[in-house]
Amino acid sequence: MERTVVDSPVDGSGVYAALDLGTNNCRLLIACPANGSFRVIDSFSRIVRLGEGISSTGRISEAAIERAIAALIVCRDKMRARKAGRLRLIATEACRAASNSEDFRSRVAAATGIELEVIDRETEAALAVVGCSPLIHPKARGAILFDIGGGSTELVRIERDREGGEPHTRAWMSIPIGVVTLAERFGGHDVTPQSYTAMIEEVTANLGAFAAEHGFNLYGMHLLGTSGTVTTLGGLHLGLARYDRRKVDGIWMNDIEITQAIARLCGMDYQKRVANGCIGVERADLVLAGCAILDAIRRAFPLPRLRVADRGLREGMLVEMMREDGVIQLN
Repeated sequence: MERTVVDSPVDGSGVYAALDLGTNNCRLLIACPANGSFRVIDSFSRIVRLGEGISSTGRISEAAIERAIAALIVCRDKMRARKAGRLRLIATEACRAASNSEDFRSRVAAATGIELEVIDRETEAALAVVGCSPLIHPKARGAILFDIGGGSTELVRIERDREGGEPHTRAWMSIPIGVVTLAERFGGHDVTPQSYTAMIEEVTANLGAFAAEHGFNLYGMHLLGTSGTVTTLGGLHLGLARYDRRKVDGIWMNDIEITQAIARLCGMDYQKRVANGCIGVERADLVLAGCAILDAIRRAFPLPRLRVADRGLREGMLVEMMREDGVIQLN
């Protein structure tokens, strides 16, 4: 999911970089402040499956370490080439969960010079809010934001005090279930209606307390989703032969359209998922686990519309750094 690259400033000043090493993906965004927001000058995204096997072994595997380091070398070279001076380089659930996380980060630092910051789940949820809140409908009272990751899923109830006001976090939660952990537990290649239902029920049980407390009074709100799951569904809904972020980010899907897209995915066998240009071999064994998580969220928060966000933690980090430096202003 590469973004359009434009020329960076000649002197390299004011260049920011945000790196997110997740359980499944390694993503980098490099940008400069522009017109009260930022302008992307370079990006990178690669599926590295850092969390592969952690749910059973408790450790990051040697193969996953090598994949992550190879991706991080590309990120380091891009940051150097763009002369990025202000950096935030984070890692999430895989590094929170693995017993050899400290050793992994030491190896990364030795091989790449990148010092990874392992953030907690509350910080992860907060960054997702900052990165995605511009997509809350301007007339909406708020949104239920969800971020389906590889090793965890965050949900945030965001509300405005008044129409047009700044959205604020009212409540949040995180569960240690993501597409990688769920697919490893229930199987991702061959998903039966029974195993799909079992995945939904697993997630539903973990959402129960939060939904009981915060799944009411939803009038004037909508779902806001950021993950490979929802962007894949968006691409399928639009009938794209190949995924295109510019066409997917910000689109709306109603409840029927979501159900139809998920049913279409559930009707594909593994090889058909591999052959689909919006899925591919890297997501083919994970996407139905993501759909099961989304179906559990829809069950807990039955809202009529979903806005799809191909943005999240990296955008949140960029905005926070630029606000801290006073180069963009809080709305």
